[in-house]
Amino acid sequence: MKVSDDLFLSRSALVALVEKQEEIRVVGAVGGGADTIECAAAHQPDIAIMSFDGADGSVLRVAEKIADVSACRSLVLAESFTRAIIRQAFAGGVGGMLRRGVSPTWFFEALHRVAQGERVFDAELTVAAVANQGCPLTARQISVLECLSCGDTVAQIATRLHLSEGTVRNYLSSLVTKLGVRNRIDALRIARDAHWL
Repeated sequence: MKVSDDLFLSRSALVALVEKQEEIRVVGAVGGGADTIECAAAHQPDIAIMSFDGADGSVLRVAEKIADVSACRSLVLAESFTRAIIRQAFAGGVGGMLRRGVSPTWFFEALHRVAQGERVFDAELTVAAVANQGCPLTARQISVLECLSCGDTVAQIATRLHLSEGTVRNYLSSLVTKLGVRNRIDALRIARDAHWL
């Protein structure tokens, strides 16, 4: 088992919690990013527990890479995450994704299930992520709207989604047209009311 969390106090608390289980041994605790990949390669853990702030998509890319480096499964913990993030994690082969507020009992059950090769995702958000019934928007348009709903500017959306600002504006314009509304604020309201976000 390896723990990856940018915050030292949070990382230490998670290690202390996990080490209470006799059958689990923590082989490393790192801050994240490249350190996570190096630790996974060096120690070959069965599972990497990774904290995710809900915005930095690099955590999911790291989770995908460590599976290639060491056949290590990953369990991502987050305060919150968007449907687009859940879809990305599921498509990228992440072993599991849970809210940080889950009970220790459910957390340890999820750890054991991921260790056995199962995939464990927050049920409510997973259903919402795959449903999106009647949604005329593409996954990328929904991602742009989700960033907009967080208060991001066009420049911030472009940075977060690795797009040019012009491309973001094009996505916003096309989704406004597709939904037949006056502006992006109306589009955001419709998407929220329809539970597409």
